[in-house]
Amino acid sequence: VQLQASGGGLVQAGDSLRLSCVASGSTFSRYATGWFRQAPGKEREFVATISRMGGSTGYGDSVKGRFTISRDDAKNTVYLQMNSLRPEDTAVYYCATTEKAWSAKIYDYDYWGQGTQVTVSS
Repeated sequence: VQLQASGGGLVQAGDSLRLSCVASGSTFSRYATGWFRQAPGKEREFVATISRMGGSTGYGDSVKGRFTISRDDAKNTVYLQMNSLRPEDTAVYYCATTEKAWSAKIYDYDYWGQGTQVTVSS
């Protein structure tokens, strides 16, 4: 499966962004999909995940209550709605898929998109 992430940009603290991850090349509904992020000099960290069919979601502690993950299998797309953005949310955001039903572990993810830059100014 090929993944294309988009929607990043430069915003101010408190603003919102919506990231999209479009999949091609396979049956997207088979996969759970996650968002991860990596800031300069830091390890890649888990942001959010959504199960196959969208029945379950999970979030990293730093984004709970601010970010929402959703999916539209008819469009082969997973979204990450990011509200109340903070400077510490600045990072490259990656989407990825796993054949597991649900996972917050980076090593469970097999296919990765190229990433989209999110920069939040104070």
